[in-house]
Amino acid sequence: MKIKLDENMPFRLTSWLCSLGHEADSVQQEGLARASDEVVWQRVQAEGRFLITMDLDFSDTRRFQPGQHAGILLLRLSSSSRLTMHERVRHLFELDVESWHGCFVIATETRIRVLTPPRPNKL
Repeated sequence: MKIKLDENMPFRLTSWLCSLGHEADSVQQEGLARASDEVVWQRVQAEGRFLITMDLDFSDTRRFQPGQHAGILLLRLSSSSRLTMHERVRHLFELDVESWHGCFVIATETRIRVLTPPRPNKL
């Protein structure tokens, strides 16, 4: 899976995700730290990457509809410590994350909600 970590995510997750066989990079690596969400989103879209973020600006499922992108994982954690984020992402990536392609995923400390792309109508 091609993954982009938003600037609010721990940088060390990049190498850990790569060790799992994913192609991961971060907003910081690309010199996009402090860039607008629109610029980050354009890059994510252009590269066809799955975005991992805590930024609520990416929480609007009407704007970021499942199936219209490679996928978004929005973390909604009560603590924004780097350790908490790192541990939650590590736990989530023990699951079948490949099935999240094109989905909008919201994860808290205890729950995961996966919004899938709409199914095509059968005639």
